[in-house]
Amino acid sequence: MHRAYQPILPCGNKYLQLKWDKAKYEEHKKRIQAAKPLVDTSAPATYGHLHLKLGKLKLEEDRLSVIERDNRLLLEKMSCIMRTKGQIDNKNDYKAKSLNGEKRKQELRRVNQENRAILDRITKSQPQYQVQRWHEDWQRAEKYMANVARYPRGRCKSQSRKHHTSALSICPHAYITPSEGAKLWSLSIRMLSLKSFYFYNQSLHEQ
Repeated sequence: MHRAYQPILPCGNKYLQLKWDKAKYEEHKKRIQAAKPLVDTSAPATYGHLHLKLGKLKLEEDRLSVIERDNRLLLEKMSCIMRTKGQIDNKNDYKAKSLNGEKRKQELRRVNQENRAILDRITKSQPQYQVQRWHEDWQRAEKYMANVARYPRGRCKSQSRKHHTSALSICPHAYITPSEGAKLWSLSIRMLSLKSFYFYNQSLHEQ
């Protein structure tokens, strides 16, 4: 009894109710399988002009055709040049020239002329310093120094020579080089001349 079909609602014949419920269930499954969704979950439609850009392809094809045409023309020109000698001579006989070469030559000639003129003036110019007059003045000054000197002028040289010989006799190892001797001699002459000039000025003041 428990294995028999148990309908939800009370019925007069369970077998007929079972058959009717099965038929309703099958019809319900068919309706569920044939039901359409209210929300469209399918993939969006694809448009060919978005994926295949014909305009861009056309521009690329035109560019390639132009490049191919230029290459063909260049190849034809090169082949024509190789077959013939060409219409242009590539020899260049042009001599390099300066735009201001003549001006620079004129300037160089002018500078040379001026330099020669300066050299001529220098070589032909007379000296401004009178050496003969200097020599005469010096002789006159020596004469004045000899007049105002307390001792004869040659005596100083003889005394210095004697002093030198005496120093060598006292100390044989003491030796004065010629340069040092010349320096000492010039120093003594300067001192003597200064002393003579001092006495000469003093005598003038006394007169």
